[in-house]
This record gives sequence, structure tokens and C-alpha cells, in this order.
Amino acid sequence: MAKYYDVHPDNPQPRTIGQVANSIREGALVVYPTDSCFALGCRLGSRDGMERIRAIRHLDDRHHFTLVCRDFAQLGQFVYVDKDVFRAIKASTPGSYTFILPATREVPRKLLNPKKKTVGVRIPDHVVAQALLAELGEPLLSSTLLLPGEEEPMTQGWEIKERLDHVVDAVIDSGDCGTVPTTVIDFSGGVPEIVRRGAGDTSRFE
Repeated sequence: MAKYYDVHPDNPQPRTIGQVANSIREGALVVYPTDSCFALGCRLGSRDGMERIRAIRHLDDRHHFTLVCRDFAQLGQFVYVDKDVFRAIKASTPGSYTFILPATREVPRKLLNPKKKTVGVRIPDHVVAQALLAELGEPLLSSTLLLPGEEEPMTQGWEIKERLDHVVDAVIDSGDCGTVPTTVIDFSGGVPEIVRRGAGDTSRFE
């Protein structure tokens, strides 16, 4: 059974956030809120967590996982960002964007796009997600919580707890989340390519 954590949306309880972070370090797969949708998250090096996300969402090997980072300094450890790209991404973070960029050696090979050697990264603009990332001290390996055959993600933590009780280890609920996933921008070719139009404004990349 998944543990259910009711977290204040503006002032997350440090003790609760600490408990969740400890469980992630020990290999837990959690559902947590972001500034776009609820997401599935586990520790970066957790092969078991990654496979469980694939199983829940029915994903194939080509799916781009996302490294959800606390800030730009952390993001820079895992992807290569040149000067022009830096300015564009810096102006858009934190926010509802996922950026696809060439990965550094810090990223496990299993997470990379097999042809391009890229990975998705994002910095969420969400108090609870930021508190969890700060406590964890490393990125979360994440994927939007969109179940197979469904057009929109679930928006309520209690519903997620009921539906996924036996396949995740914890659900963090800080209120309803949205149904629109992040906007995905691919910078791996040097110029922005809009892969998916979502919650983030695309005008600056067009």
C-alpha cells in the first residue's frame, strides 16, 4: 500500500518532506505534484524505479525520461548548455518546460535517447516539488503521470492513491494539479524545435 502524505501547498511540512526524500533514497517510487501535472518520480540511479514507471505507463525504450532539477546549477551537471541556449532556458525557468539537451557523463546510459544521447531536463515552479528536490539534493527521474488509454492525467491525490495503491510507494498531495503537461523544446540540434505544445508559452521559441 502506498503511503499518503497531505502536504501544505505553500508551506510544506519539513518533517514530511524529509520522510518522502528518505524513502526515495531507499528506492521508493513516488507520485508528486508539479506546476503542470502530477508526476511519477524516483532516484536517478534507480533501475527498478525506471522499470516500474515504464510498466505503469506502458512505455517503450524510446521514451524520454526527464531529470527534474532544483535549479540551473544542478541542471548544468547533467546536460551540455551552450551560451545561446543558456539564455533561452534561463529566461524560461523555473516553469512548465522540458528541454531536450545533450547529456553529460553524469546521466546513466539507460536514460539516454539511444541515437542522440540526449535527455530531458526541467526546473519546476512548484513549492512542494522544489522543497522535495532541495531535501533530496539530487534530481528526480520523472515522467508525467498519464495512464495508458487516458487522454488527461489525474488531478487529485486521493484518486491517484486509490488507483495506484499497489504500484507506487507514496503519494504527495498538496491540492489539485493541472491536466496540461509541460511544453517540450528540443535544443539538441542547437536551435529550438517545439516537440510538444503544453503548459509553457512557446512564443519565445518560434
